[in-house]
Amino acid sequence: MKIKIHKQQLRRFRWGATALLATFLALAVGGRALCRGSRSVELPVLRGDATYLADFFHGRESASGEIFDQRKMVAAHRSLPFGSRVRVTNLKNGRSVSVRIVDRGPYGQNYREGTIIDLSKAAAKQLRMLRDGQVHVRVVVLSIGEGKRVDRVRDS
Repeated sequence: MKIKIHKQQLRRFRWGATALLATFLALAVGGRALCRGSRSVELPVLRGDATYLADFFHGRESASGEIFDQRKMVAAHRSLPFGSRVRVTNLKNGRSVSVRIVDRGPYGQNYREGTIIDLSKAAAKQLRMLRDGQVHVRVVVLSIGEGKRVDRVRDS
């Protein structure tokens, strides 16, 4: 019995086999990189503008359920899970600060103008950006948080 294979069928088979092999290799390498003890996972680096949250938000509940305190090293980001830690570097003067994500933002015109993170007043002070209000920054993700909301017991 003779099996007849056309060139086009052979090409399809080669591409399919190549794609399957590439998928297995990616899963094998990616699986090792995601292990807990691994240092080979590269966390994202973002560039854009930073602003700081106004005094108006001090003492109010943030999106994570935590009370926002402008004296703490905290920040708001649109998509990073709550509890994530990031290092924000002011590209104008090279100063950097590590903050924890506790809220969502920026929104509105600031976001449309390229703002990627809103900082607490304490973090803005460390970066020496209080006078400028909005500066170009590099944001390096140090760790990814669990994203859990803090549920507080409310007084009746």
